[in-house]
Amino acid sequence: MNSLVYEKAYNFAIRIVNAYKYLTQEKKEFILSKQLIRSGTSIGANIAEANGAISTAEFSAKISIAYKECLETKYWLSLLKDTGYIDEKAFNSIYY
Repeated sequence: MNSLVYEKAYNFAIRIVNAYKYLTQEKKEFILSKQLIRSGTSIGANIAEANGAISTAEFSAKISIAYKECLETKYWLSLLKDTGYIDEKAFNSIYY
């Protein structure tokens, strides 16, 4: 699966997993971080499913879900920043 979008989503998921490890181990934050890892890793999973779609409609549906998961991940990252669990530098590193 050599799609640039898939590769970016996969690398993003790795960063999300590392953020989750930091949040749970260092900050002892388990609720918001669980939401973050669920939505942040789901982006790439849905892109992978879209790449295996058997119809244009199925592809479109999976890409739409990936986009919605992306929006949700941005929400959790913003909430983690605004509640002090991650600093501005870490936020900017992942968010942008």
